[in-house]
Amino acid sequence: MAGIVLIGAQWGDEGKGKATDLIGTKVDYVARFNGGNNAGHTVVVGDETYALHLLPSGIINPQVIPVIGNGVVIDLEVLFQEIDGLQARGLDCSRLLVSDSAHIIAPYDRVIDKVTERFLGKHKIGTTGRGIGPTYADKINRVGIRVHDLYHPDSLRDKVEASLHQKNQMLVKLYNRRAIDIDQTTQELLALGARLKPYVANTQHVLNAALDQGKTVLFEGGQATMLDIDHGTYPFVTSSNPTAGGACTGTGVGPTKIDRVVGVSKAYITRVGEGPFPTELDGQEGEWLRAHGHEYGVTTGRPRRCGWFDAVINRYATEVNGLTDIVLTKLDVLTGLKTIPICVAYEVQNADGTVSRHENMPTDQEAFSTARPIYEYMPGWDEDISTVRHFEDLPRTTQNYVRRLEELSACRISAIGVGATREQIISLHSLIDD
Repeated sequence: MAGIVLIGAQWGDEGKGKATDLIGTKVDYVARFNGGNNAGHTVVVGDETYALHLLPSGIINPQVIPVIGNGVVIDLEVLFQEIDGLQARGLDCSRLLVSDSAHIIAPYDRVIDKVTERFLGKHKIGTTGRGIGPTYADKINRVGIRVHDLYHPDSLRDKVEASLHQKNQMLVKLYNRRAIDIDQTTQELLALGARLKPYVANTQHVLNAALDQGKTVLFEGGQATMLDIDHGTYPFVTSSNPTAGGACTGTGVGPTKIDRVVGVSKAYITRVGEGPFPTELDGQEGEWLRAHGHEYGVTTGRPRRCGWFDAVINRYATEVNGLTDIVLTKLDVLTGLKTIPICVAYEVQNADGTVSRHENMPTDQEAFSTARPIYEYMPGWDEDISTVRHFEDLPRTTQNYVRRLEELSACRISAIGVGATREQIISLHSLIDD
């Protein structure tokens, strides 16, 4: 038995799809446990590139059973678009299992997401507008629609009506929009549910039974640590728990069945959306990283904000998630730099105007918003490392950079990405075997 959680250790876009695919070739199940189609994974297999938003990355491997857990919010139209797109490219998606307890992103959730963000003005969060937050809000407010509701027409209509009671009032009276039709919405959901039915299962039971039978399950997180609703840079966060603990609540598998927690970090750092970002580079250096790293969102296409590696955040991710391993991605992007800065601590302005040094992540977001990076500088390298497959074959300065990141992160680096393809990886420690 092996339960392996894989999460982003920064603000997302770390290359989790590559890491998931790397581990996914050796596992039996890959289960998503949080988020929705606001999370994008890019998987490169040979000459083929797959952009996934809802489907677990394990869908690419015909030997793996992909699972969408109860903690995910599902836009069924997007899910079917992904399935249709992959099947058109010759991939079999019939193995997919979808939790009967997962919540559905209803059409009105997307409407609410867009109109509310527009009216926030300078207070906007940077939402993708895909209805993720409103759906989680419905879940917490106990007016959400679950997958199993789609197979009970009468009660489904009642639940849609209950959910729209307040929303329609707000749309009409506050935002000057038309009320959403209850019957039309119900019929749309029923039609989508009919197509979904072959995939629906009690995934909690399936995953627990698999682990009890000695199978290996990879729990795949969307978004990342610093976007966690509890542990991220609130309020500039997602609406779920992409940290390791979310794997348990988002699938119904208990923590005693988790054996490894793998964090994915870029050799630098990026962020999409609003919110503080201490090492962000606004000038030519940021543009250089964006261009060389092809830093544009998989889901939104938005240019990512870029900055130097932040060891404070990585130490925080190690602590919050209980990381056992780190997969370091995109090391090759830094090739050509004479000197590479690493943020080792922050200078934070206190309420009385004084400045103090912080070795650890400030959880006070007012303090974090004033954080200025304290850098340590290491020599770079010019050699092409994209063909290297053994750590000892890397240039000495590259090895030193990796070892310093490992030391500062308080967690071993077990794999290093040196290119976009599946084969461009250096393995230092197995992510499955002890």
